[in-house]
Formats: sequence, structure tokens, C-alpha cells
Amino acid sequence: MRRGDRRGRTMAAGLTTLLVTSGAAVVGWSAATPAGPVHTADAYRPAGIGHGRGMSQFGAMEQAAAGASADHILLSYYPGATLAAVPRTPVRVRLTSDDGEPLDVYSDTGLLVGGRRVVAGQAAHLTPTPGGGADVVVSIDCDGDTLWRGHIDDPWAYPLDPGSNRPAAEHLRICGAGTYRGALGVALEGDAARTINEVDVEDYLLGVVPAEMQANWADRGGNEALRAQAIAARSYALAEHRYPYAQTCDTTDCQEYPGTEREDDRAAAAVRSTVGQVLLRTGRILRTEYSSAPDGGQPIDITTLDLGPAPQQLAAVPHPNIAPIPRPQTVIDAKYAETGGNSGPLGSPEGPELPLPGNLGTYRQFHNGVIVATAALGVQVIDLGALNALLHPVPRPADHPLHDATPAPGTAATPTPSPTPMAPVPATAPDANPAPAVAASAPGTSGAENAGAAAGWSSVEAPVRRPEAASAGAGVAPHAGATPR
Repeated sequence: MRRGDRRGRTMAAGLTTLLVTSGAAVVGWSAATPAGPVHTADAYRPAGIGHGRGMSQFGAMEQAAAGASADHILLSYYPGATLAAVPRTPVRVRLTSDDGEPLDVYSDTGLLVGGRRVVAGQAAHLTPTPGGGADVVVSIDCDGDTLWRGHIDDPWAYPLDPGSNRPAAEHLRICGAGTYRGALGVALEGDAARTINEVDVEDYLLGVVPAEMQANWADRGGNEALRAQAIAARSYALAEHRYPYAQTCDTTDCQEYPGTEREDDRAAAAVRSTVGQVLLRTGRILRTEYSSAPDGGQPIDITTLDLGPAPQQLAAVPHPNIAPIPRPQTVIDAKYAETGGNSGPLGSPEGPELPLPGNLGTYRQFHNGVIVATAALGVQVIDLGALNALLHPVPRPADHPLHDATPAPGTAATPTPSPTPMAPVPATAPDANPAPAVAASAPGTSGAENAGAAAGWSSVEAPVRRPEAASAGAGVAPHAGATPR
């Protein structure tokens, strides 16, 4: 059967249709099962017949419950294969649900695009271009105002820390879609956009293993089955090479990979206890097909399975070439670092941090704006007009209702220019004298546009999507509610 072919069989009432491929098949279920132990007599009834090539997941469970180790399980299904260890290595996964779309991505802690920091509360929108780069737009949230735009040669969004097993707040989130460890990027396949997740293979398996095999099998003596699944899935992924831009995909045509949605501590323990372990034939990684065949399955002639690279040919996990952001010394330094520092839209500093009149706080001026820190306003990016309102408050008549009130920055009879992208100008009062606009502003442009232009970006609208909370199902059976195979 050709790679990617599918066959389906309709089962009795109460069961689902299971589609299979020549790649890895999965255990199908007619409904989600609880995360805890399963006590019904038919807890492991399959929803269909797997293709039967390689390891049977049900057979692995039966062997594990009888006391077999993961190594014994694997070698009983892949006789003649040898176990070996590989270094930590990345895998690139095509995210098929995002085919034909730009990549709209954000993170709760910020991310890096083109060497610049996209802070929390902002989203980056990458559209692949011929030649391997991408056009990028940064907006407030996923569908808010556009802050800046440009072209980058490196079409990837990186988490702030490129290490593996990072906390959830650092994961990258696709607007209205899934959440992923590692980096997200774009490429062209012909004229069609593709989204790719480049992720440490160990982090990848945290999503694959509980999607391919029920994590709650660990509660029924199936720990070794989960460990065997982790080794088989690692071997399968590293032996794949489906596309010029990605090794594998995220559907049951390859291995089911829903990002972080179904991660489970029991499956994670199986991954971490087998870190780096793969199966080889003649020194090369074996593309270990497996299925949900319910009859225990049969050993496979491993010479009929595809081979991938040798372990020494695998690349090391990459780290993006991003200049470190200087360690902040004050709250203004921290805000400046958050905006991208010297290479960000504010540009270079034009003086030291100085006090505001009346001990209201401090400020520091930059080439394209000002950062001010006060007890009332917090730390904000403002324009020069707003700074002038703070430094030179306009006297009011004694009978004026705002007499002796602290003037609000940005107060003007005509609006001051818009602020730089990082924060809005505070609300204006209608009856003070106009504050001067940013000196570098061209007529009809805002401080945000000027700041963006100075950083190599322009403020232009782009299509965007709104983030939606991803629903994570607890204890979901393998592929329950997903496309069966």
C-alpha cells in the first residue's frame, strides 16, 4: 500500500470508523474515556482493524500487562532490529490544518521574530514569500491595530527560551488554533503556504504518545507498552522525510500530533524514561510502522520497512541566532528591553534617565519616543508631546474645575500623535493648550508609524485571526473525536 493511502471499515453500532495508512495507525475509540483507571471488561475493545504491520498497540498492552519490558515488546515485533541511542535532535512537522493560511502566532510571555521581540499582548503574522523569507506584520492581539510590518529572511517565530521542556506560558499559540512547543515557521509548497513546527523530538513525543496510545493504560499495568510506543514513535518520526520543508505531518497519515493539547504526565514519563532510544537496521533508523490490530499482531520482516538516516547524521537541536537582551536595571530599562532595545522601534537612547517635576516619577528619552514611569501611570511609552505636558503643565484659572490637578500626559485641544506601538496614550482633557507633535513626524503620520519606520517596519494593516482558548480534553482516548484511520 502506498504511503498516505487510506482504507476504512465501518464497525458495529457504538464503534467508530477506523482509517489506516501504511504508516503508524492508532487505537480508535467510540468515545472519550476517563483519565483514571478503566474498569470495564471491554476497556480495550478496538474501534476498527489496523493494517497489522509492525507493533500492535493492543498486543503491546497485553505483553506489558504480562510483565514484558518495552525492549522485549519491540524486538518481538521487529526481529533483527537493534536498539540504539541518538542525540537530542529537532523534527519538523507540517501542520496540515493550517495549510494555505499565514501563520498568526503569539505567546503569553512574548516571542522573537526576525531578531525582534514581540511582547505579550501582541501577535506576529508571517506570510511566506518566494526565496524562503516571509512578510511579517505585528499587531495588538491577533486582530487588533497593526503596529509594524517588514520582511524577514528567517521565516520563523521562536520562543524566548529555545530550550526543551519549557513551561506552558512560553509555548507558541496559533491564533484560533493549537499550542506548540518549539518554533513555528512558514514555507511555500508551490504557491501554497505551509506552517511548520520545528521542535525537539522529545518535546514532539510528549504530544504524539498520548494521542497514539491511551495514557491511562499506565494505570492498568501498561507502562512498558507506553515506553515501547515512545521508542517506536521516535524511530518512525526520525526516519521520515516526506517534504522538502518538513520530515513528517501531524495527521494519521503520519503520526497524530495535536501539539500540547493531549499531553499527559503518564505518557511524558514514558518518553523521558526512553529519551533518545530508537530502533536500527544496518546502522540506520528504522521507520517502525505500527497499528491497532486487536489480535496481538505478528512480527514484521524489517527489510520491508523504510530506513532513515544513521544516528550520527542527525542535526543537533538548533538555537536561534538572537542577540541577548541586556539585563534590566530599572523599570524603564526593563520596558526598553521589552520593546527590543536599541534595535526596536524606540531606537537609541538620547540621554540618561531623569526625574519628572514634583517627584512624579522618572523618564528617559529615545530617538523615537519616551518611556515614563510614575506611580499613577505605571511604565508607559509615550510621545514627545505627552512628555511636554508632563514637564510643562499649563496653568489654569483658580476657578477652573481642574485647577491644581496634575495634567494628564497627551492633554491637548487637538490630539497629539499616536504613541509608539507598545502602549496607548492616556486619556486627554479637552481644554489645555496643544502639545507639540513628535519632531520627526511627517504630516499625517503617528509616532507609532515613525517609530516603526525607524526600525525598518511600516504600519500597514494585514489579515489576522483572533485567539481562542484551546479546549483540552482530559483522558481522551486515542483519536477520540479526531479523524479516525
